[in-house]
Amino acid sequence: MGLNHPPHPGRSIRQDCLEAFGLTVTDGAKILGITRHMLSRILNGQAGISPEMAVRLEKAFGGTAQSWLALQQAYDLAQVERRKIKVRPASSFLEEARV
Repeated sequence: MGLNHPPHPGRSIRQDCLEAFGLTVTDGAKILGITRHMLSRILNGQAGISPEMAVRLEKAFGGTAQSWLALQQAYDLAQVERRKIKVRPASSFLEEARV
């Protein structure tokens, strides 16, 4: 995917951790010390990577906690930017208040 549409980090976990090691979701959950349901939610993009999960991923599969969190942050930011939030610049508000 492009820079404006980074994939959910669950995709990286599925490909780079589970599939790369030939693991099932159940295996991955046991390795990470979480429930299968929780890992499944992350893999399916229904839940994000928390700082605690990032540390678990670092210890279990490598990479750094920061890199796992960066994937989540990039995904979250892209989702917000796609909503095109309308915010008025403070400078235009201040100019109108002075008139």
